[in-house]
Amino acid sequence: MRALVLSIPLLIAVSDAAVAQPVASTGSTVLQPLPSPNLAEGAKPSDALRAAQGALSSGRAREAEDALEMAETRMLDRSVPIGNTADPSDNPTVGQITKARQALAAHDRAGCLALIQAAIGSATAQGL
Repeated sequence: MRALVLSIPLLIAVSDAAVAQPVASTGSTVLQPLPSPNLAEGAKPSDALRAAQGALSSGRAREAEDALEMAETRMLDRSVPIGNTADPSDNPTVGQITKARQALAAHDRAGCLALIQAAIGSATAQGL
């Protein structure tokens, strides 16, 4: 019991000292969170793709990036047998979204929009 009582003042002193220390610059860049598209709870992947298309068409590339990530995540949400959880998805829509994200990263707006349009068609055809 005595050790616990003695350690509490020490922890308080250490935490106060840590709070008082200035933050040192490490040279790393902290990115701001991506602006999120306005999607309803339970939105389909095609809804996220349409949000990405609208955001990119309006010049909001970071919002488009977030919407593409949402669409890709929702497309990857699938049921697989227990032994196959590490197998990559063979859904063509996932590949189209991946390529759209790569085009966006390369600042290829027209290519990204074309890939998003193809992914919308593919996802819609699957009922997603």
